[in-house]
Amino acid sequence: MTPPVPPKAVKSDAPKRSPLPFILGALVIAGGFWAFKTLTYASAHESTDNAMIDGHVIPVLAKVGGFVTAVRVAENEHVAMNGPLVTIDDREFKVRLASADADLAAARAATGGGGQAQAMVATASAQTASQNANVDAARAQVVRAEADLARYADLAAKDIVSQQQLDAAKAQVAATRAQLVAVQRQVSAAGANVEGMQAGVRLAQARFGVATAARDNAALQLSFTNIAAPTAGMVSKKLVEVGQLVQPGQTLMNITADTGLFIMANFKETQLEKLRVGQVVELEVDAYGGATIEGVVESISAATGARFTLLPPDNASGNFTKVVQRVPVRIRITKGLDAARPLRIGLSVVAHVATK
Repeated sequence: MTPPVPPKAVKSDAPKRSPLPFILGALVIAGGFWAFKTLTYASAHESTDNAMIDGHVIPVLAKVGGFVTAVRVAENEHVAMNGPLVTIDDREFKVRLASADADLAAARAATGGGGQAQAMVATASAQTASQNANVDAARAQVVRAEADLARYADLAAKDIVSQQQLDAAKAQVAATRAQLVAVQRQVSAAGANVEGMQAGVRLAQARFGVATAARDNAALQLSFTNIAAPTAGMVSKKLVEVGQLVQPGQTLMNITADTGLFIMANFKETQLEKLRVGQVVELEVDAYGGATIEGVVESISAATGARFTLLPPDNASGNFTKVVQRVPVRIRITKGLDAARPLRIGLSVVAHVATK
C-alpha cells in the first residue's frame, strides 16, 4: 500500500513585520526616562568627584632623647588608647631622679625639720616683745628721774638740798637715759635678728620649693621614656627601630584615629550658591564599587583651596588665566558601612548634596 502524500504548504504572500521599530521605540522611551531622571536629580543635587575621606592623624613624638630599647607595635597594628608604643633607655633619667630626691631631702632638712625654724622665729619675736616692754619701763624711769632732777633743782635754788644731792639727781637722769638707749639698741638688735631668721626661713622654704619642682621635673622626664598611644587607632608610617638614637621632638610614628572620620569635598565656586550647612549628602565610595554612605554638610571653608597652597596664585603679576576655583566643604559622616568594609583616610568618594 502506497503511503499518503502530505499536502504542500501554501506559501503566504503577506509581508513579515520587522522588530526594529519596536526596539527603537523602547530605546527612545528608556532614553527619555533616563534623561528626565538625570535632569531631575541634577536640578536637586550638587555633585563632585573631587572628594576623599579624611580624619585625624596624630604624630607620636619623642619628648626626651635617648636610645630606643623597645618598640612594642608594628606597622598597621591597632593600638588602644594609652597602649605602650616605644621605650627609651631610662638609666640616665633614673640617676637624675635619685639626685633630685637627695637635693629635696637636704632642702627639707634645711627648713628646720618640720617647723623648728618657725618655732625659733616665734621665740625671738616673743623676746622682742618683752624687750619692747623693757623699753617702756626704761622710758618711764627716765621721766621719773627728770622729774626728780627738776624738783631737786628748785630745792637747791632755795638751799633746801645740798649740791651733792642735786648732782646725784643729775647722775640718775644720765644713767636712766643711758639705760633707755641700751634697751632700745637691744630691741633693734633683736628685731634685726628676727628679720634675719625670717629671711633664712623664707630662703630655706624657697630652696625647698625649687628642690620639689626639680624632683617633679626629673620624675616627669623619667615618665617620658615610656611612650604611650595618645588615642586608639592604627599605627601608620612607623619610623623608629630598636637601637635608634632619637631626639626630643622627633616623629616616631603616626596614629590614625579610629573615630572622627569625615569627608572633605572640593566643590566648584559655581556650585556654592545652593550649598548650605546641614544639607544631607549621599556619598559613593569608589573602593567598594560605589557603595553608599550618608553624611551632612558640616561647614564650608571661608577661602578657596588655592589660598592655602605653598605658592598661592598672584593674579596681579604676569598673564592672568581665569580658572574655576574650588572651595573645601567638610561633610560629617552619619552612616558608614559594615565592619567588613572599613572607611580609610584618603579613599576617593563621589559626593551628592541634596539642595532641595
